Amino acid sequence: MGTMFIFGMGYTAGRVAAALEARGWRVAGTGRAGTVAFDDGAAVRAALAGASHVLSSVPPSRESGEDDVLAAYGDVLAGTPWLGYLSSTGVYGDTGGAWVDESAPVGTGRRTARSEADAKWLAMGARVLRLPGIYGPGRSALDRVREGTAHRIDLPDQVFSRVHVEDIVAGVLAAVDAPPGAYNLADDLPASHNAVTEEACRLLGVAPPPLQTMDEAGLSAMARGFYAENRRVANGKAKRVLGWRPRYPTFREGLASLV
Repeated sequence: MGTMFIFGMGYTAGRVAAALEARGWRVAGTGRAGTVAFDDGAAVRAALAGASHVLSSVPPSRESGEDDVLAAYGDVLAGTPWLGYLSSTGVYGDTGGAWVDESAPVGTGRRTARSEADAKWLAMGARVLRLPGIYGPGRSALDRVREGTAHRIDLPDQVFSRVHVEDIVAGVLAAVDAPPGAYNLADDLPASHNAVTEEACRLLGVAPPPLQTMDEAGLSAMARGFYAENRRVANGKAKRVLGWRPRYPTFREGLASLV
């Protein structure tokens, strides 16, 4: 077993840490569930010096657009035997609903800072795991329906990909023995946001919210940006190279597990 240092131990990476510890790994990191403060340079560098593996789940800064991890500790990370980075399938931009795999061009969408960070981690030899919409316990359509914040938007043919948080954990574990490169971790069934909301309502036995335009729904600029992109994410490389298979191949199994 190795020693993993994780930058950004939050919703997803915190579960990665727990899974590694259950397998006998030593884990330290920064973030809400971390053991070291990110800006404590001496402590972070000391921990990195003893780490065999380093994973970052920290997105680029909203203020500067820079990857704070690489900016602060890139010199140390260059010598780490294994690097991992949780990126986003947003790097592919809008494809009009077409399928994208890891050979597709990146950097054309609204997340240019993420694309630049993605490229930098790849250049350092990292396993870059590109993630679509993440859902899981406490963070799913079921919760939005219960809270009364769920909506359905009248955008025919709009589809997205998503992945259950536990399938991300499985993907990180599989990538420990994988070669560097980019890997999409998405489920097998891209679907509309409306379909997911309707399934959540069915499972909870409530009527779905009315179909609305984005103006009627009062969506924020960030939410509107989400709907500005339309793509299907292919996961074949992760299956072939990592031997990864989603435990929750569609949103139906994933939501059912959370009821």
